[in-house]
Amino acid sequence: MPAYVIVNTRVSDPTRIQKYRDLAEQSIKQFGGHYLVRGGFLSVLEGSYQPERMVLVEFPTLDRAKAWYASEAYAEAKQAREGIAEFEMVLVEGLS
Repeated sequence: MPAYVIVNTRVSDPTRIQKYRDLAEQSIKQFGGHYLVRGGFLSVLEGSYQPERMVLVEFPTLDRAKAWYASEAYAEAKQAREGIAEFEMVLVEGLS
């Protein structure tokens, strides 16, 4: 079953965040993941949730997504975003 990482981001330094984006993309590919949503138009249809920038990443399995998040490759990306971005991130298993 696929798994999805859903992220809401708030970026305070749009120039410096590019390093994170490059490193994150490389690490995601290493674990068989790919972006389905990466920013773009966003509209809240119901409720009070006010996300700023949404990202949706699909992985082939829950285990691959967990391995990606725990990897050294992604740790390097997380370090690159310190002090310049806030993330809210969830992992959810998809349907078969």
